[in-house]
Amino acid sequence: MALVTCDFFSDVLGLSTTMTVVLPQRTHAQIGMEGAERAGATPTLYLLHGLSDDATTWSRRTSVERYATELGIAVVMPQVAKSFYSDEVYGDRYWTFLTEELPSLARSFFHLSDRREDTFVAGLSMGGYGAFQWALRKPHEIAAAASLSGALDVASLHEAVLERGEGFEVLRKVYGDTSVRGSDSDLLHLLSTVDPATLPALYQMCGTEDFLLQANLDFRDTAARHDVPLTVDLRPGDHSWGLWDATIQDVLAWLPLR
Repeated sequence: MALVTCDFFSDVLGLSTTMTVVLPQRTHAQIGMEGAERAGATPTLYLLHGLSDDATTWSRRTSVERYATELGIAVVMPQVAKSFYSDEVYGDRYWTFLTEELPSLARSFFHLSDRREDTFVAGLSMGGYGAFQWALRKPHEIAAAASLSGALDVASLHEAVLERGEGFEVLRKVYGDTSVRGSDSDLLHLLSTVDPATLPALYQMCGTEDFLLQANLDFRDTAARHDVPLTVDLRPGDHSWGLWDATIQDVLAWLPLR
């Protein structure tokens, strides 16, 4: 595999930013690892970071480069600050950046497939929210989406800040002072509006000791009420990299790669 740090200018954000990219490389002489690549444009996993992280964190705290090697899949890890992958009320347009500009730029820089069946997204915590938001709002673009310990009920998290001044104050910058419940930012609401037949495959993992467990259970139960197919993986663990390093291997094995 090749590991690329790509610094570029975003017209949507109006600033220079970065992404870390893992690219497949066919190799035979590496000790302990044999690389692979596929004919034609490369399938791509957009791998999203959490609230306190950046574009380098997945590659520094897991072995995702090694895990992706035998699959011949590219992994694109963008940087989005603390935006919750949203067009911020008081900030930048990270939703537009993620779902429109980033794929276009990545495909222009690298030989990546633009086919839905070759395009996947996954993320942890805030990134789990971003992954499922992309899958539910633009299902025609994504073949599979995975949330690891996802912050899947931002409406409740945001209301806790507005009503009690508790939790993630950054949500006031992202969503402003008006509740997002019932909007396109509310994943539980989106589950009630989507056509299950049009959705990508969805994989949800959360540790049973995670502080976001209840939000994940609520997402699971809401999906079941609306007949939205969902692979649910609840396992021992908390909000930590040991769990995510193990789970990303399962996610890669689960992806419907052609």
